[in-house]
Amino acid sequence: MSNSFGKLFRLTTFGESHGEAVGGVVDGYPAGIDIDLDFIQGELDRRKPGQSAITTARKEADKVEILSGVFEGKSTGCPIGFIVRNSNQRSSDYDNMKDVFRPSHADFTYNYKYGIRDHRGGGRSSARITISRCVGGALAKLALKRLDISVNAYTSQVGTIALDCDYRKYDLESAEENIVRCPDKAKAEEMIKLISEVKAEGDTIGGTITCVIKGCPAGLGEPEFDKLHAALGSAMLGINAVKGIEFGAGFGMSARRGSEVNDLFFNDNGRIATRTNNSGGIQGGISNGEDIYFRIAFKPIATLLKDQTTVNKDGEEVNLKAKGRHDPCVLPRAVPIVEAMAAMTILDQYLLSKTIKL
Repeated sequence: MSNSFGKLFRLTTFGESHGEAVGGVVDGYPAGIDIDLDFIQGELDRRKPGQSAITTARKEADKVEILSGVFEGKSTGCPIGFIVRNSNQRSSDYDNMKDVFRPSHADFTYNYKYGIRDHRGGGRSSARITISRCVGGALAKLALKRLDISVNAYTSQVGTIALDCDYRKYDLESAEENIVRCPDKAKAEEMIKLISEVKAEGDTIGGTITCVIKGCPAGLGEPEFDKLHAALGSAMLGINAVKGIEFGAGFGMSARRGSEVNDLFFNDNGRIATRTNNSGGIQGGISNGEDIYFRIAFKPIATLLKDQTTVNKDGEEVNLKAKGRHDPCVLPRAVPIVEAMAAMTILDQYLLSKTIKL
């Protein structure tokens, strides 16, 4: 099982949903970075369960403990170890799923691959494991802040309720002002209402998250097998429930002509820039200095609190009604996870870019 992410900036994670704790080790982190523990905890608080009526009711403090790699408030360049303890498990909620495979869930594939699975809360396949990514992402954000690079994500669609694709129309910081993390107040209210209705029915719903990276310098990414959008795509597709990603004008460009979508260069007061940004800030697999933006599609969460037909480990058809505390929509809590994976990817690519020229 691959549990590590990154090349120079590297995060290795451990833990299960209902185990003692989840945690990780960050290696390759630059020395001398101010480590703001309140900021790191704040990023975890954005992801933690029980934060609103439209998220899981599981209550966890998700208090991070930094074990190494920080001295007198600064990174030392040594591995940064951290842990977040689990305290509110209700493993009995999963007893009826011990020998049953939830439709569209990782239950079957984990069992088939390893011959054994931790059925409590999904074990290693649980979205709770993304805690470690949020800590790694918070550390990456602190380093990127020194480089004036920012990463902001927001909920841009829930079900059929969607924002305009042009992120420039919104104040991205305002996404944190509502529980669905949408920068359009009116649309946010519609989204919250829809999620509440879906939750009341014991069902789930999907949607999209948009991520915008500003201040990224030109030249990040490799021209062949490690293109920047490939690295970001891999990072995003590694998030639970993600089923698709598009950069810039994305799939919309497939039906248009080059003369309509080419980003024309011009001299912007001494800086080479583009008049449009259909490429999403990446050309030839390398950042061009414009905003990097992309949209990620999340499927509805697989665990429903309503009857579904499935099979057990013996292949017998059975009826399943899941118990427990589950999110009706992953998007509100996935926003900080998207930011974390983007931040770690950009920092890793930035460090890699410093290795190719003397």
